[in-house]
Amino acid sequence: MALLSFSILFLLAATKVCSFSQETPKRTFPHSIFARDGTESSSGEHGGYYYNFFSDGTGWVEYINGPSDGEYSVQWQDSGSWIGGKGWSQGTSRVINYNATFETSGNAFLTVYGTTTDPDLDYYILENYGSYNPSIGAVHKGSVETDDGTYDVYVTTRVGVPSVGGGRTITRFWSVRTAKRSSGSVTVANHFNAWASLGMNVGVLGYQIVATEGYRSSGSSRVTTWE
Repeated sequence: MALLSFSILFLLAATKVCSFSQETPKRTFPHSIFARDGTESSSGEHGGYYYNFFSDGTGWVEYINGPSDGEYSVQWQDSGSWIGGKGWSQGTSRVINYNATFETSGNAFLTVYGTTTDPDLDYYILENYGSYNPSIGAVHKGSVETDDGTYDVYVTTRVGVPSVGGGRTITRFWSVRTAKRSSGSVTVANHFNAWASLGMNVGVLGYQIVATEGYRSSGSSRVTTWE
């Protein structure tokens, strides 16, 4: 995986989102959001899908929407904390289909990710991950059998999580697939129902995406998602 030279990175330091084209004579990165030196997070719509990208601004991360409607790619090297992906601005109990290539030797996730309010929490339906299993130090609540696999269910609480507006303390619900994969279908309703049976109730659903997340790592990911 070739990385941009320092001189090109200097010219492209600002966050930008623009239309995709493969005909430009120079190597530009349409629909790209570059994270370095504290670049702000960004979200919006591309091809009828919602996308969301957040970085703490350290290291190097390149996120690109497209070329197809439900597709994005991301490359990162020696990154800080970041997460980005594509899906829907309104979460539901939908069946999410996805196909991905996911490569990392460090701390990174390929996951269905969503947010809720009342209560304020994040949730992960983790399909693949690198060197770090987030169940370490988590409270194990049970398991759920769905989509041709077994997911272990956990709860974590983190203080000072980077976010828009500053750090916050959040609860996270996890379903961690025991046999990693990079393509398939995720029946979100089955996870919500299993969590509820374990006393883990989600609130008012916010956005819901198939995300790649990294922390102090390097790698690449290309994801296409659809219902």
